[in-house]
Amino acid sequence: MMALHSVSKSFDGVPVVREVTFEVASGMAVALVGPSGAGKTTILRLLAGLEVPDRGDIILNGRVMSRGGWACPPHERGVGMVFQRPALWPHLSVRRNVQFGLAGLKRVDAEERLRDTLRLTHLEGFEERYPHQLSGGEAQRVALARALAPRPSILLLDEPLVGLDVELNREMIELIQGIRQRFGTTIVYVTHYLSEAEAVADTMVVLRQGRVEQVGSWQGIHSREFEE
Repeated sequence: MMALHSVSKSFDGVPVVREVTFEVASGMAVALVGPSGAGKTTILRLLAGLEVPDRGDIILNGRVMSRGGWACPPHERGVGMVFQRPALWPHLSVRRNVQFGLAGLKRVDAEERLRDTLRLTHLEGFEERYPHQLSGGEAQRVALARALAPRPSILLLDEPLVGLDVELNREMIELIQGIRQRFGTTIVYVTHYLSEAEAVADTMVVLRQGRVEQVGSWQGIHSREFEE
């Protein structure tokens, strides 16, 4: 289970996340939806260990990973994160970008994991390309492959479809669904759009001004979009 208990975070004295509490069962997918400034990305960064909560506990896979003023380092969490922009290493090929998180594996195991991950994300044949040689959709698939290669138990996705056309959106959603089905990965997906959340998640957490406004299945959430 993944759980946040009364988690709060401020920056320069300005509250961004306020007493947020929700739980996600292992293997489920939850979408964080809400307007800009609702605290969605900050919650992802708190889950990833990139930010430290001021108050509250974060529990991942049965372990307390963060509490007020303290956070377990990101590499010890079993969490993968895909940012809104691919954020690939520009001087590394697709192969080396994806291999980045596999340093702890034996060489033969790392090569097998690389091949399997590239096949899963439809990137076979792209191994020696560099980020500047990729389309937006290809670059986002590389970012997803890099996050998946270590086989995280939890995958955090921060608006991964921004800037992609309708067809690429559909392909990425199918890919995310396939990853969840194959590995039983717990997914936390940030979006402005309920229609997008409905396609990916079982449960939605609606946020406004850093607070949880609603939690439930998409059928139980007010039918509205959260555009900037």
